[in-house]
Amino acid sequence: MTEVPTHMRPRWVDFHCHLDLYPDHELLIKESDREGVATLAVTTTPKAWQRNREMAEGSQHVRVALGLHPQLVAERASELPLFEKELPGARYVGEVGLDAGPRFYASFDQQERVFVRILQACAEQGDKILTVHSVRAVSKVLAHLERVLLPERARVVLHWFTGSAAEAKRAAEFGCYFSINSAMLQSPKHRKLVSGLPVERLLTETDGPFVDNGGRPARPRDVAATVAELAKMRAVTPEQMALGIVRNLGALLRR
Repeated sequence: MTEVPTHMRPRWVDFHCHLDLYPDHELLIKESDREGVATLAVTTTPKAWQRNREMAEGSQHVRVALGLHPQLVAERASELPLFEKELPGARYVGEVGLDAGPRFYASFDQQERVFVRILQACAEQGDKILTVHSVRAVSKVLAHLERVLLPERARVVLHWFTGSAAEAKRAAEFGCYFSINSAMLQSPKHRKLVSGLPVERLLTETDGPFVDNGGRPARPRDVAATVAELAKMRAVTPEQMALGIVRNLGALLRR
């Protein structure tokens, strides 16, 4: 893999953002390029993939992930064949995963079937990078990953991880990365969890527009504030933390 010229390297990382849910989607792509934010634009349904891909075509720093959100599986499971059809053209996969929260528990069995199919397809094709949702379902997510998805066939980033310390250790041993957003750092419990995660596996995210930043939806450039908070927690400078996160992204992409 050739070395990326310094002037083309990102300054920041937003590894999970729903760009297509903002009214100024196109402007955000340009803003991410201008600000040097390596942004992963996740999608919630396979039908959204092509349009998102077209809009980000030519962008230096924005990439688009093919998704089928677990919270939408009850309505959108019929799009799984479309997901499988589009998968060969997608290196990034997300948002996918499991959600055992009260609002979505009724569809949990169906979510598991869809998630396993997605993992199997990723394992068969190889070289996929997944951003995975695991609300109240970390143990189940990890069990499916360990059973279906060999680490050399794909790489996994656990988005907005809120599992236990033991689950974090298990995920790290599997090879997972963890993307951290500002909302996670508002809770003392989650701050403690994040402080124990391997620093070489940390990425940042906004999960915009679902995370608020000063009364407005967070934008990719807002990861700078999360980087500053992580730097305080690790007793390093914001510049050191930002550089480390960009290096972590590079390692994830090269693995």
